[in-house]
Amino acid sequence: MTTPHSPDTAQAPRTRAATPRATPWPVPIGVAARRAGISARMVRHYESLGLISGVARTDSGYRQYTEADVHALHFIRRSRDLGFSMEEIAELLGLWHDRSRASSQVKRIAQQHIDDLSERIAQMQAMQRSLQTLVSCCKGNDRPDCPILDDLAAGHSEPRSTAPRKTLSNK
Repeated sequence: MTTPHSPDTAQAPRTRAATPRATPWPVPIGVAARRAGISARMVRHYESLGLISGVARTDSGYRQYTEADVHALHFIRRSRDLGFSMEEIAELLGLWHDRSRASSQVKRIAQQHIDDLSERIAQMQAMQRSLQTLVSCCKGNDRPDCPILDDLAAGHSEPRSTAPRKTLSNK
């Protein structure tokens, strides 16, 4: 008796299964967007900002994206996922394309972003503490007295940083 895994088992000749062929390059905007994990609208937006440039067009005006364009779109998406601003992404893209760059330039941008995130986290934690204090003071009963509304109406707040959000232009 033979088993399905024994060499004596007769196997049907293998035929190539119908697998979807990868679209050859260049690709239209919908395919590029799908491959980059973003919407076609965002692709057009990034192009309008100059983050993606030199996109070829067909005779009928349809955009045609290369593998390098899609790779750049991945780069932009990942940068956005990490919270970089469009200005920072533009600078990072420029450095990515510049093979003579110093890694210290990239590290400076990333460190500045970390510092900015830390400041924003501290501000959010202060907001959370203020709200927790207000919520703990509220009895939450059927009476109309509410220290949360009283505080909001009084306009008192913890001193907020008046410094603008740090960007690359105001280092």
